[in-house]
Amino acid sequence: IKRDKSGVVFQVMAIVAVKAVGRNVFVRAASRNMGRLLGLALLLLVCGCASNSPNGVSLKGLAKSDIDLVADAHRRMATDMTAQLLVKLYKRNPRELRRESGISLSLRERQFATQEYDAVSLRAVSGSRGIEAIRLAFDSDYSGDRVFALMLGISDMLHESYGGKHEFYMFDELDQQKLYHSARNLEVVAWLLRSRIDARGQPLILSNHLEGRQANLSFERLLGKMIANQDMMAVIIAGKSQRAINTVAHSVVSMTLIPL
Repeated sequence: IKRDKSGVVFQVMAIVAVKAVGRNVFVRAASRNMGRLLGLALLLLVCGCASNSPNGVSLKGLAKSDIDLVADAHRRMATDMTAQLLVKLYKRNPRELRRESGISLSLRERQFATQEYDAVSLRAVSGSRGIEAIRLAFDSDYSGDRVFALMLGISDMLHESYGGKHEFYMFDELDQQKLYHSARNLEVVAWLLRSRIDARGQPLILSNHLEGRQANLSFERLLGKMIANQDMMAVIIAGKSQRAINTVAHSVVSMTLIPL
């Protein structure tokens, strides 16, 4: 092993000295260990490329295709926008946060970030998860935390649409149909937020505000971004797998949540 004058570049020089007397012995030993030697050489090559790359390539990155990197980005965006929607809905509906004692907004944020929920909250939704929790959030007879039920359903649904993964590698596969259906279900959520009202004519869950001079359509815009994120990922996966997406046309009378 030699170090050059700059003190930066290392050179590994393998010098094989084969003498006439020991030539046959060396060749036989090398043949027996050739597999191990090739494996070691490959490992050293990969480690060298990863450590010396100016772009900071890691061993983990070498196990990802371009599609995997795109899927990682879309998954992060879905998670980030779900967290934004959680905070916005609780700030717009503070009464829902008060339905369970000892619960704060920061605690709810931690629960959704780790996907670890307290037993009391889960009992309040009767164990409902995914689209069943979304349906419960808009049930006029439900007296629990509607925002928790809604966001639990959305979070579960998006998690399932990405195959239950947060990160993707070369041999992972995504289902374009699940991604597409999750986008259509988010459209249904946007419609339910606008249309579901209580006996007094008030929305079950407050979101957009159209009265007065300052209209608040931020919920609609955020849900639109979430829908576009899922739709784009569905199109990318369909193109990769050469499988068509079975599209669904929603009308006002058929705004039903689609099981994934």
